[in-house]
Amino acid sequence: MSGPSLVILAAGRARRYGGTKQLAPIGKHGEAVIDLIASDAFAAGFDDVVLVVNADTGPEIKAHIDAHWPKSHKISYVVQQSIRGTLDAVLTAKSALDITKPFGVSNADDVYGRESFAQLGRHLSATTNSCLVGFELDKALVGNLPVSRGTCNVVNNHLTDIVERRNVQATLDGYVADDGLEPRVLHPRSIVSMNLWGFQPAIWPLMEAALEKHDFAETAEIQLSTFVGSVLHRVPMRFDVLATTSRCIGVTHADDLPLAQNLVIEEIASGDRPEFAFA
Repeated sequence: MSGPSLVILAAGRARRYGGTKQLAPIGKHGEAVIDLIASDAFAAGFDDVVLVVNADTGPEIKAHIDAHWPKSHKISYVVQQSIRGTLDAVLTAKSALDITKPFGVSNADDVYGRESFAQLGRHLSATTNSCLVGFELDKALVGNLPVSRGTCNVVNNHLTDIVERRNVQATLDGYVADDGLEPRVLHPRSIVSMNLWGFQPAIWPLMEAALEKHDFAETAEIQLSTFVGSVLHRVPMRFDVLATTSRCIGVTHADDLPLAQNLVIEEIASGDRPEFAFA
């Protein structure tokens, strides 16, 4: 069996960043965020990549990839016509995938680490379970500005619930979520989702049914975390949690970029990542 596919969610408008965040120069030699994501995925055995883009920034992203990525892997592009959330984005990618194969899903603005992708690739190749790579909260924040994080309940390495927490940031009181939910202060070792998923082919009809039933007049978007949370309570489907101690280096705000660049340099210095994305 060939390796799994990877869907990279690159259709976001990056309003908080103020530019094409997917191409932010995060690498030591100016490599873009998506360059490091692809490099880590290829090293982990992923065969092909489908990028979900929007009509405005898609051509710029494609031109960058054509110029910098190796030609040894199949790269496809699909356009998400209306921004209706990450579940819709994954279903938009379906037409470009071999739907008999397992597939991973990642953001286009988070560098997850080589070990995280290695775990994901091994799991999808060796099991029939869907999965989530779970990050420790204190290794899933860059900078001090507020972000959203999906906090996970995990029992015996299985995901039992996922709750989206908003306005999460590091403060003098600890890691605080100012969203009206409890607990307000989150443990630094809380397991959170950074949208690095692994899905088996059996997930497709469940995704399609969830999108068809969703009331977009009530909620404009439906996210993968919301979908998975609903599936966990309705369907006897197991989601394994692959706990990682890797740091997730995300770029949410423009102020995050210098910090993220330094963290990538630290990974290179420690031997956790090669100096060049595509050596």
